[in-house]
Amino acid sequence: MARQLQIRLLTWDVKDTLLRLRRPVGEEYATKAWAHGLEVEATALGQAFRQAYRAQSHSFPNYGLSHGLTSRQWWLDVVLQTFHLAGVQDAQAVAPIANQLYEDFSRPCTWQVLEGAENTLRECRTRGLKLAVVSNFDQRLENILVGVGLREHFDFVLTSEATGWPKPDPRIFHEALRLASVEPAVAAHIGDSYRCDYQGARAVGMHGFLVVGPEPLDPAVRDSVPKEHILPSLSHLLPALDCLEGSTPGL
Repeated sequence: MARQLQIRLLTWDVKDTLLRLRRPVGEEYATKAWAHGLEVEATALGQAFRQAYRAQSHSFPNYGLSHGLTSRQWWLDVVLQTFHLAGVQDAQAVAPIANQLYEDFSRPCTWQVLEGAENTLRECRTRGLKLAVVSNFDQRLENILVGVGLREHFDFVLTSEATGWPKPDPRIFHEALRLASVEPAVAAHIGDSYRCDYQGARAVGMHGFLVVGPEPLDPAVRDSVPKEHILPSLSHLLPALDCLEGSTPGL
């Protein structure tokens, strides 16, 4: 009988996989606007943020690094455009709000650890697994992870800003494999994005698990992902790993 492969490395997405914001973006923006004398509906700001974020990501991907931007400037521009779309035309009035929001989203208290995350990470460590972060986040992630008490679980943290490669670019996954000194077949990635996390990892030969949130999966995604690769919660990961041993990731 052939010897079964044993998973040695788990790489993790962060936002909406291990952490989430304590309050919706629109509420955070509206609260800070109110403190600066501007009254803007949270719902309008939430909708405007999604539009501004999509446009900024399309025009200046990965925080605009290749266009000479810093991630801070990238985010400040997103905030300014969000308020503009929500009806606030005075950029000078929004500038201090944008700076305050950038600082607030840098603070661990703005984030909360998702249920089951800490216990799952601890159990993975107990099993002797290497753990690493592979995230499309900016330079603030290390301090956030330290502040919420999760950084100690990881051997290293890779962000798209630091590497210059956002998921699903295969280079960020290959860099994680290189740093961990493991082959793709004995590594698995966990995340909530079908394209960036699940498909990105499997394209380089890693195993993949898709974490689903409160919203139902798109039917096309659900039909294309084996049910044993779908995690209704992080508590389902360890049993899924047990079932995974000995299988070969598909491309």
